Amino acid sequence: MFQDPRDSNISKFQVSEFILMGFPGIHTWQHWISLPLALLYLLALTANILILITIKQEATLHQPMYSFLGILAVVDMGLATTIMPKILAILWFSAKAISLPECFAQMYVIHCFVGMESGIFVCMAIDRYVAICRPLRYPSIVTESFVVKATMLMALRISLVAIPVPVLASQRHYCSQNKIEHCLCSNLGVTSLSCDDRTINSIYQVLLAWALMGSDLGLIFLSYALILHSVLKLNSAEAASKALSTCTSHLILILFFYTVIVVISITHSVTMTVPLIPVLLNVLHNVIPPALNPMVYALKNKELRQGLYKVLKLDIKGN
Repeated sequence: MFQDPRDSNISKFQVSEFILMGFPGIHTWQHWISLPLALLYLLALTANILILITIKQEATLHQPMYSFLGILAVVDMGLATTIMPKILAILWFSAKAISLPECFAQMYVIHCFVGMESGIFVCMAIDRYVAICRPLRYPSIVTESFVVKATMLMALRISLVAIPVPVLASQRHYCSQNKIEHCLCSNLGVTSLSCDDRTINSIYQVLLAWALMGSDLGLIFLSYALILHSVLKLNSAEAASKALSTCTSHLILILFFYTVIVVISITHSVTMTVPLIPVLLNVLHNVIPPALNPMVYALKNKELRQGLYKVLKLDIKGN
């Protein structure tokens, strides 16, 4: 049998590593961005660790809602830690090289953490729906067993559906270029360097984003629509205000999370005159929610706020 010359050339020139160039168009001064990114990363780690300590130490917070919040904190720290050390190494030490296996592994882990965060938002929306719309059945429905099973289901779901992303990317042949105009190994950014057809990669990425995230967002909106309908029927203005206050913090974070995903998908699918925008959005989407989530919940939730004051040994008189 004769070997196709093109296959021989592809094998001969297959690259062994990628070079993450950082933020496109601003390479000469991109190191200045490292300071706010490092501060955001430090804030994300500190705030989420405080949330976990508070939930563990305060007996009043040993409830399913706060269990989901603790899981969200772990996911947030994992997501930020997956990308930030490498980004800071690129910006501070010009450590731009990354091996193909490391790149594909990072790609997979990012998808897992983002999908897991989406799943936890769904669980939290269901928790609030049962608590507000079916309060008498809440203790029997949302139990510790429910939290464990729901978390395991969401983790298993994203772990399986995300596998084709790095597998398909690794099947491409990278024989001409290895410089990625990005700070992390995004699927579309990596596969854009391949010498062969990457249509299947793009199709699966779109299907994953819109099917998984779309179904999650649909369930979340349905839950909060039912919550709003139920709250509007409450005779007690105080009870309605408390319910809406709890849900508002969830919705703020959820809308930011999904809005950025939609914007990133759109900007990646069209020819951008300023490629910096989708890259910057992609990075910020992986570091701002981890820093923002615990602060929003601490500000909007009285029990969590008081528990945090106790952990920090602050005077809570008047709160």
